[in-house]
Amino acid sequence: MIGMSDQMSLAEAFLDPRLGTNAKLAKIDGLIAWGRLAPLAGKLRAAETGRPPYAPLAMLKALYLQALYDLSDPGLEEALLDRLSFRRFCGFALDGGTPDETTLCRFRLAAAQAGVLEACFAEIGAQLSAKGLILKKGTLLDATIIQATHAAPSREAGLGKGHPREPGADWGKKNGKAHFGYKLHVGVDEGSGLIRTAVVTSARVQDVEMAPVLVTGDEAAVYADRGYESKAHRAALKAGGVKDRIMHRRHKHIAALPRWLQRRNALIARRRAPVEAVFSAMKRLYGKARTRCHSLIANTADLIAFATVYNLRRATIIAGG
Repeated sequence: MIGMSDQMSLAEAFLDPRLGTNAKLAKIDGLIAWGRLAPLAGKLRAAETGRPPYAPLAMLKALYLQALYDLSDPGLEEALLDRLSFRRFCGFALDGGTPDETTLCRFRLAAAQAGVLEACFAEIGAQLSAKGLILKKGTLLDATIIQATHAAPSREAGLGKGHPREPGADWGKKNGKAHFGYKLHVGVDEGSGLIRTAVVTSARVQDVEMAPVLVTGDEAAVYADRGYESKAHRAALKAGGVKDRIMHRRHKHIAALPRWLQRRNALIARRRAPVEAVFSAMKRLYGKARTRCHSLIANTADLIAFATVYNLRRATIIAGG
């Protein structure tokens, strides 16, 4: 199996160690006990990692590089051939082969179908928590819509029907504007800005529906906008001993919110504002304003990979890197 060798290749033994260094990747590599992810990536069969078979963990780390640097499959193939720092991060020997774009695409699809990206996101989150980087003072809930790859069909076709070539996408509204695509729901740790929970759905799914999945139960409080308000959600937080910091909305039988509730909403809005930084970075820096894949399962894997590398990069900054 190619990749992740414990022994230095002959070519690397004669190479100046300063060549191919990348400080950002070195810090990320040293932050995580990658060996704990190997069994998760290893669930995939050898046939799904290419011929000759590449080490699943090496392939997984290649997908993280793709998300970190916003690379296409051909771009990732070229970078693995050309950049020594990428080979070192993944564990591909200098004098060995690297996967082509077809192999990378096949592995990503297999990983998506097996839920590997989600399992590894959870494992990395657990490691960051064990290092004390996740503060658990509060969880900031929010969601953003990502435009679908294909052009939006006419809304007259009806909600819930999606697109014939992209059945996982659907119409949804955000800030009063209709969008066709998917929705990324996140729970972000207050203070650290790390993503603790992430779920991908069609854009049609309401924010409040995902609230129970995003709340971990070990945070001191939950901060959310009016889209997460429901009696059931408030009751669940109270039963779990979690402080309810969900904004109130004006109901049809109330002309206006009392002044104290307006002030409360304003305070909550300020506290939950940092969650917007995640979505801003996702769309501006990581190229996720529009999806690249054509199915919900593939886009879920792609966006979970983003959430993972976002956490890895942010964690190195928090830790002093």
